[in-house]
Amino acid sequence: MAQTERQPQPEKKAPRARPMSGKAVVMLCATSFFVGLLLSGRMALVTPPSGETSTSHGSGIPLFADDCDQSRRKLEESKPNDITKEVTRTHQAIQSLDKSVSSLEMELAVERAKQNGGLGVSAPSRGLPKALVVVGINTAFSSKKRRDSLRDTWVPRGDKLRRLEKEKGVVVRFVIGHSATPGGALDRAVNVEAAATGDFLRLDHVEGYHELSAKTRAYFATAVATWDAEFYVKVDDDVHVNLGMLATRLAKYRARPRVYVGCMKSGPVLSQKGVKYHEPEYWKFGDEGNKYFRHATGQIYAVSRDLASYISINQPILHRFANEDVSLGAWLLGLEVEHVDDRSLCCATPPDCEWKKQAGNVCAASFDWSCSGICKSVDRMRAIHSACGEGDGAVWSAAAI
Repeated sequence: MAQTERQPQPEKKAPRARPMSGKAVVMLCATSFFVGLLLSGRMALVTPPSGETSTSHGSGIPLFADDCDQSRRKLEESKPNDITKEVTRTHQAIQSLDKSVSSLEMELAVERAKQNGGLGVSAPSRGLPKALVVVGINTAFSSKKRRDSLRDTWVPRGDKLRRLEKEKGVVVRFVIGHSATPGGALDRAVNVEAAATGDFLRLDHVEGYHELSAKTRAYFATAVATWDAEFYVKVDDDVHVNLGMLATRLAKYRARPRVYVGCMKSGPVLSQKGVKYHEPEYWKFGDEGNKYFRHATGQIYAVSRDLASYISINQPILHRFANEDVSLGAWLLGLEVEHVDDRSLCCATPPDCEWKKQAGNVCAASFDWSCSGICKSVDRMRAIHSACGEGDGAVWSAAAI
């Protein structure tokens, strides 16, 4: 049988690579060129050859390279302190911009409120007296002795009070409304006292222990309508305050928008009737035994201008809980607010505040937690002021408007 002749098999060709586009070739070459420059350390593009001067008539690359080289040399020559200062200035500029945006947002809210018929007292007008801080001292008709104890210690009288406002921007007023029977004996007594001292801020509010949340709303609304201040402070009339230290500490937060400063706490929600600080609406805070959200203790706290304006504009629809400090915390809880826990605002009475003063850490405010104020404040205020006071000259060296 004839042998079958084997047919030659065609050779298998390797698959041809897909040709690169012209653009890809150019990009690859350019990338390789610049990588080569970086790896070899050649600076032909960065530094022109000796004897040549870069001009605007030549290539743009040497000019650009000179700028980069100068920036690099400046950076290398910069000292760490210079860089730190530059970072600090940038941070301060950002904070200032944030505050400006916040102020514009508040002005926009005011205009919207006006167009809708208004929701309360308007935000501060640029025509109002400027101030760094307005300190409103919450007081009652029966507290004249307490007021006198403060006038004898940390609250300036007469010309000193006016000078403090004009030169340092620190306004201090006793805050009180009117009685359930306007024009009665209680109101007349306060009118006489106010005429003699000139240190009252009168509210359109009926005084009463269970109306403290409403009084707080009225205070901020009235203060905002009277002074254009950076901060508004509420303090009880049985608390010792160092005005210079208070102004100094608050001044640190001037560039920050929406600041809420105080000694933050979170106490239990008391559902039992008849106990002090009973909360009738305890069920709104969850299961029995829960605690309140973080809020500043009521003896003393401060809010920035935007927050006081917010309260002023929206006061008719701000809900009041039984406890005034809880109410304020609730009004601010759902906002973009910075909570500042400043323990200098809740020092204890001597020896605590006295030891801190001797160590150079003068307290902004002092009181006894057990009494929610200074126990027997009328009898003890002078001694506490002597032991823990910052000195009469301190407030004049504090931050100004």
